[in-house]
Order: sequence, then structure tokens, then C-alpha cells
Amino acid sequence: MKKQPYVSLVHLGCARNLIDSEVMLGRMAEAGLVVTDDASSAHTVVLNTCSFIGPAREESENAISDLLARKKRGEIERVVVAGCLVQRYKHDLAVKFPGVDLFAEISNYKALAASVKALTEGRATESYLEGPGLREPDREGARLLATPGSYAYLRISHGCDHTCSFCAIPSIRGKHRSKSKADLVSEARELTSAGVRELVIVAEDSTAWGREHGEELPDLIEALAGVKTVRRLRVMYAYPNRFPWRLTEVMRAHENVVPYLDIPVQHIATPMLRAMRRAGSGDQVRKILDRLREEVPNITLRTTLLLGFPGETDADAEEAVGFVREYGIARLGAFTYSPEQGTPGFELENRVPANVAQARYDAVMAARDAVLRETQGAMVGRDVEILVDESHPDAKAVVGRPASDAPEVDMVAVVRGSKAKVGDFVRVRVESLDHESNLVCTPLKKH
Repeated sequence: MKKQPYVSLVHLGCARNLIDSEVMLGRMAEAGLVVTDDASSAHTVVLNTCSFIGPAREESENAISDLLARKKRGEIERVVVAGCLVQRYKHDLAVKFPGVDLFAEISNYKALAASVKALTEGRATESYLEGPGLREPDREGARLLATPGSYAYLRISHGCDHTCSFCAIPSIRGKHRSKSKADLVSEARELTSAGVRELVIVAEDSTAWGREHGEELPDLIEALAGVKTVRRLRVMYAYPNRFPWRLTEVMRAHENVVPYLDIPVQHIATPMLRAMRRAGSGDQVRKILDRLREEVPNITLRTTLLLGFPGETDADAEEAVGFVREYGIARLGAFTYSPEQGTPGFELENRVPANVAQARYDAVMAARDAVLRETQGAMVGRDVEILVDESHPDAKAVVGRPASDAPEVDMVAVVRGSKAKVGDFVRVRVESLDHESNLVCTPLKKH
């Protein structure tokens, strides 16, 4: 029996890319396509790819191969590939995967939706959609949220002006362009009026917002905090140098701006920071974190470290481990270096062997886990407020997060004996930790 012309989208990559996926879904819904989250029932599958580092490219290419295998078996009829991988490799990707029905570079995705609709209706359409150039920093328009409904991502800008020697993002996303404060306040009102409780601010470099217009990130956060329906506001991807220090004042002044900051430092050893073309030194990074902790009491700091960059020594790697311990970094992402064509780092010598880089990564994560167990253990017996994100496989429990945890990348709290709904705030008592150091809680009030 012929399948209904349903369309499914498979998302890969970061939160910024997730917004692109939500925009794709919104454009396809506007075009009259029937969208399903069940890829097994779909006629056409759209894959939104990632191309940040080697493992992300491999994941994207493996996903393309898997979809083409499903197409060959007759399980789906059409395969569409879009996003960062296409933007980076352009027509070369079409040569590598000739079985793909449609490729689309990064755009506003209206043309993508029209072409997918044509495919589902058996009409002729282009097989490759070039992007129209740098995306204008306008409102996103309609999005079909892929997040639970308790939180949503708010992208405040596109692109990045930094020239970090390991990163290909500027070549994919272009130069930094800020969205207007008015548009962002409008988006915030729209999202929170629809029930979203937490807005997570994302960008390639959030602390660069507004500078080309004579504004700074604190001006935007202050305006967003003034939207009455915004219950939580969280800032991610804050570049540490040229930090807009009035932001700490805004964080103290507004209860709905959570005392949390994601500030990727990438390394703490000065030789590595210089090799990576990161501004400043290890001492300057420490001073920034010290000042943040001084000016925002009880702030939770999240960061990212890159291990195994060319020229990294044992001493550099040990300094990174010591940094995690010294600063008690419990919220931490880490990755090993991947040589990226088109970046300055690609030509560097003194490559670190993969097994050595992996061992250094493992040491950093072991230090993180030890800090995490200690800091999470200190929460046992305390009362905290949890935002409910989803139900638990145990029907008598829900899963949420305190303000100290960002969605998808940090820890969660399992609240047993609660019937709260997604988007509810629940006061709970922390009773214990699970095997991954997540909080296990009981509600203080029945719901």
C-alpha cells in the first residue's frame, strides 16, 4: 500500500541548528505538507546536517547513507539533505551521494519547503538549492518547536567574527549579524505567550550581540527580562573576551535572569589559547571567571575545553585538568581536536596522536565527574524549584531542571511522586543522586 505523503525531519547538531530544523518544519507546514515525527511512516525524510568537527561530519554522512539504504529498500521514497554540511561542501556532496533527491544550502527555507512539496506530489523540481547568501538577521518567522514546550531556544544573531584556528563556523555561517532588539522581544513574547517558560539565548557568539549597532548584550537581556511572560532567561555561548560587564548587574537585578552563564574558554594554558587564536591568556580567563563569581553570587558557570590541539603538551593538558578541579567546573563539555580543511589549524604541525588526545579528554572528564558528584551531593537535603520538561518512564515521576542546569547539556532532576505537567514549576526536596549524579527529588507540595 502506498504511503501517505508525510514528511519527517531528522535533526543533527547544536541548538542553533535545532532552530533551523524548527524553521524548516514551520515552512513545510505553511506549504501544506503533513509533518510527522515518525520517520518510519514518512514518504520523504529531510535531514538537517551538522559539519562542526570530524565526528559531526561522520555522523551526518552516516545518516545520509542510512537514509539512502532505506530508500533502496523501499521504506521511504525521497531523501532531502540540508544545512551546514551542504553549505560547507556544496555540490561536492551531491557528487558523493547521487541518490539524494534534493540538497539545500542554508537559507530561509521557503524554497526548500516548496521543493519538498513538489517531490511529494511527483512534480519536477531542482535537485540543488543554493543559499541566497548571508541570511538576513530578521525574525525567524513561524517555527514548529522541537523542544518539550517548557523551554525554547532564542537565536539572537547569526555568524561569528572570530578567527579561532580550529573552527570552520565562520566559513559556514558567515560574519556576525545581530537581530534587532524589537524583533527579539517580539519573538520572546510570542514564544512565552504560547506556554514556553524558559528562553535559552543562543548564538555563535552571544556577547557580540548589538555591537555593530552601538548596543550591548545587557541591553537586550534587560529588555527580554522585562517581558512579563518570561519566567526564566538563560545565556549560552558567551565569548569570554570583551565581556559586557553590565550583564552581571542585569543578572542581579532581574529574578527571571538565572545566575548561569555558558562561557566556552576552550583551554586554560596560555600557549594553547594563543595557538587557537583565542584572545587573552590563561590568567585573564581565570580573572574573568573570578569576577563573574564575585559579581553574581551563586552563579553556575558552564564551559568547554578542547584537548589535543596541535602542539599541546602534557603540561598544558595537566593544567586543564587542574583548572577543572580548582574552579570546581561541574558543567563542562569537552572534545578532541579535529583537523578542519579551510581553517588555520589544519596546516599546523606537531599533531597530537589520537590516543593521547583521547586520554587527555578522559582525564578532564574524570575530573569533571568528581567535581560533579561533590557539588550535586551537596544538594541533597536542600529545597529547590524545578521546571518540568517531560514525563518519566515511571508514570509516577517527572523530569525537570533547577535553574543551575541548561536543557540537553547539563543535569536533570527526577521528581518522584509528582503528577506535574510539562511547563510547571515544582518546589522539591533533593533526596539523593542517581548513578549519573542527577538529582532524585520528592515534591514539597502535591500536584
